[in-house]
Amino acid sequence: MKKGIVVATALLGMVATSAFAAGPAKDGSAKNGYLKSKVVYHINNIHTATGALRNVKNHLNAVGDKNIELIVVTHSSGAFALVDGAMGKKNKKTGKVYNFNDTIASLANRGVKFTICANTIRGKKINKNLINENAEVIPSGVAEVAFLQQKGYMYVKP
Repeated sequence: MKKGIVVATALLGMVATSAFAAGPAKDGSAKNGYLKSKVVYHINNIHTATGALRNVKNHLNAVGDKNIELIVVTHSSGAFALVDGAMGKKNKKTGKVYNFNDTIASLANRGVKFTICANTIRGKKINKNLINENAEVIPSGVAEVAFLQQKGYMYVKP
């Protein structure tokens, strides 16, 4: 128990530190008064992927497509958002099931880069032929998140 609290505290500290260390981009202001930025969205749960992708869209709408470098890193069950044919939750109002493919294509057309973890592909036996054409396979999702933070990307975990 004590070890878990220490690990959780350390992770929280790393996230907070990386956000302050990365700071705003040095090349000026973006749309609506926001600063230009580099952001990594971390999706590791299929059940939160719909909301996370909506956050990505809202983020782009707020700052403008040309004012942000945005990368979505997926692993664990979140990687299934980048598997063709995977469906999200049913909309309670419309009764329609959320289709990730349309959203991924739309966001990719706006400059968002998508990545999927090779460890997850192997571990969950994902058919490589079903991986969304907009996704880049990376060796490790968690390592990619850390690497992007080291490169100055702000971390967002919806």
